[in-house]
Amino acid sequence: MFRTLIVGLGRAGAGLHLPVLLRLRHEPARLFADAPLLAVDPSPAALPDSPDLRLLPSLGAARTVLDPERTVAHICTPPQRRAELVAELAALGFRRLIIEKPLAAHPDDLEALADLVHHLGLEVAVVAPWLASTLTERLTALVRGGELGELRRISVRQHKPRFRRSLTTSGHPTAFDVEIPHALGVALQLAGDAEVLGADRRDLRVGDQLRPALGSARLVLAHHGGVRTEIVSDLMSPVRERRIALRFTRGTAIGHYPGSADDEYAQLRLHGRNLNSHDVFPDDALSSYLRRAYARFLAGPLPPRAEFDPQVRAVRLLSDAKRLSGADPSSTPAEPTERELTCVH
Repeated sequence: MFRTLIVGLGRAGAGLHLPVLLRLRHEPARLFADAPLLAVDPSPAALPDSPDLRLLPSLGAARTVLDPERTVAHICTPPQRRAELVAELAALGFRRLIIEKPLAAHPDDLEALADLVHHLGLEVAVVAPWLASTLTERLTALVRGGELGELRRISVRQHKPRFRRSLTTSGHPTAFDVEIPHALGVALQLAGDAEVLGADRRDLRVGDQLRPALGSARLVLAHHGGVRTEIVSDLMSPVRERRIALRFTRGTAIGHYPGSADDEYAQLRLHGRNLNSHDVFPDDALSSYLRRAYARFLAGPLPPRAEFDPQVRAVRLLSDAKRLSGADPSSTPAEPTERELTCVH
């Protein structure tokens, strides 16, 4: 069983990881040690008053009360300077990491992180809840089982209004970094490796405020096996939608991932010859992902090639899309604010 250390208590750490972990630790699977979760953040968001949570001032302070060999560290800070944070954790002895997406905000940062993970042999899981989703499992079974024939095309729509966060924070540099990484991982799992055929993006404009490349993003993939994928994410949409459509030679599958944590149900419609079905089912993907991540750590070493390397490949594809769209990741990224940097020294 493992202790838990959460690094960064912003939207991802306090809003997503923390409530799920507080719930999972009381399940009968016995993945978590019978001790409070620890968290580090100099300016934490409002936190629940819970005996299962303890806030500490620094990573050094956390090291004095934790055995790194029995600890999983959740990196929930924005992607800027992530390699530096991973190096600090590794220097303190922490080797099992769960890293929030995006892995890095800049190609040079990604290469530095990848070199560090491989050189030190760190065990890294990258947060990818859609890959642990029940809907994704069903779609994967359809592709592999051949019930609807061969897969030809994948289309994903990820729309949601994201004005406030885009205007007040800079943790995600472009719209390619917000929702699209979820869908990209699913597309690569369903159809294999790919190259970017095309990409475009729009700026976010509200009155006289402008956030370049944060309005919407679109990319088109050509998979090596012949499948084509189009992923579109509109962060200026008035409604939420997380829709995936798979076109096969003998039918279609249309899935809807849960729109938010408020109603964690997915839907799947299948259409084909003598087939017309509609299923609604629970799909708490983040809980499933974190549960599986801890179980993998308990099962034995998690080498980089198992999960980290495929996620690095996905980020490189996103970098290609940014270059093609004009949201050039080779330019100097915006300097994060003090709150976003989440200094933990």
